[in-house]
Amino acid sequence: MKTQRGPLWTVPGLACLIAMAALVPGCAPIFSDLQSARLVGPGKIEATPGFSSVFVSEGGETNRVQSHAGIQAGVGLLNGLDLRLRYERVLEYNLNALGFGPKIALLKDRVALYVPVGFAFGDESESSETWETHPTLLFTLPVAKSFELNTSAKALIPLTGDRDTLIAFNLGAALGNVSKWAIRPEVGLCFNPEGGGFFWQFGVGFSISTN
Repeated sequence: MKTQRGPLWTVPGLACLIAMAALVPGCAPIFSDLQSARLVGPGKIEATPGFSSVFVSEGGETNRVQSHAGIQAGVGLLNGLDLRLRYERVLEYNLNALGFGPKIALLKDRVALYVPVGFAFGDESESSETWETHPTLLFTLPVAKSFELNTSAKALIPLTGDRDTLIAFNLGAALGNVSKWAIRPEVGLCFNPEGGGFFWQFGVGFSISTN
């Protein structure tokens, strides 16, 4: 099945660790992060279930496109290197997304590079046409002992299929004992640099770590 170019909501994208195929008409990219620039640490694990709703804005109108729920995990391999895995289920469609990739510390607990690759699968998708990579820069700013701000910038780059590259930005927070557990509200924006409308996402996650 070939994808279409044109209005933003017909441009497929995948997101974050995930490559989500918007080969289903009306689907939107998954571009939430729900994480910080912190790494888990060698031999430790972090799990983050989350939920997001995605909206599309174009021509002065905003409409909800979909919601997705899933879980991601970080496993500490070495000092400064984690492996992250993520699974998402798009609730309105029989569509799933799976992604994985390394997360590398550039400045401890403040800046990290995350490079996931992934694909989508389900009744309406051709998995071989949905592979993408989403190189992501993550930034963390501690504000208080139990509160920090997290931002990210990423490109959603297709590896297979006929799709445009998208750009996304997220702004989130972590509330809690952030080295052990945190509630993660987040808002994000995704758009096609070649023009058109844009996607919004509003999500929340809950992280718990073995730290």
